[in-house]
Amino acid sequence: MYFSLIPDIKQPVRPIKFPFSESDYVTAKNFFIRYQINPDVFEFAVYFKKYSVQEGERLDTIAYNVYGNESYDWVIALTNNLINPLFGLPTNDDTVRKLAEKTYGLDGAYSGIHHYETLEYKTPNGVVLLEAGIIVDKNYYDTPHTFNHDVGAVTLPGNQLSKPVTNIEYEYQKNEEKREIYLLRAEYLESFVKDFVEGNRYKESSNYINSRLKESN
Repeated sequence: MYFSLIPDIKQPVRPIKFPFSESDYVTAKNFFIRYQINPDVFEFAVYFKKYSVQEGERLDTIAYNVYGNESYDWVIALTNNLINPLFGLPTNDDTVRKLAEKTYGLDGAYSGIHHYETLEYKTPNGVVLLEAGIIVDKNYYDTPHTFNHDVGAVTLPGNQLSKPVTNIEYEYQKNEEKREIYLLRAEYLESFVKDFVEGNRYKESSNYINSRLKESN
């Protein structure tokens, strides 16, 4: 379905040897046109809902379950900016492990430090002074840090405020981040497809043939 909605372009095929003649044209899909979703729309829960991709699920199976038609898998790919859905969705732990071992080596995968990140630190009254998950360097991990709050100044070593993240842990985290996607609510699907078609229509120009076809320079 997706390819049928992409407009065409007439690409000139010029001869490369004498005698030169007028260009012939071949018609192809214009994949240089890129339809983009305004990121602000994700703030409106009325249009989208968050979805956690389960192991073994594919875009076509999700589309079938949500929209009743697997051919709407492109809607999910487009609304989540998945350039290559094969790598944009989470995979199983065994695949992640093998990839990490291949990328970093057997020892490097499990003992190599990818980065350091903060742990949450808050006052006895529950005020958060340090958020978890902020990427820091080894110097932060190795040095003490002082916080001022309601019980006075408190100095803590960096290894109590942050932690090392190994390469394998990083790859697992990255895989888990792919699990959460946005799904366009089914009641807005028809309007979205119409908007997509309208957004991919050509405007009149010197190369314009019709709203679905133009010539390349």
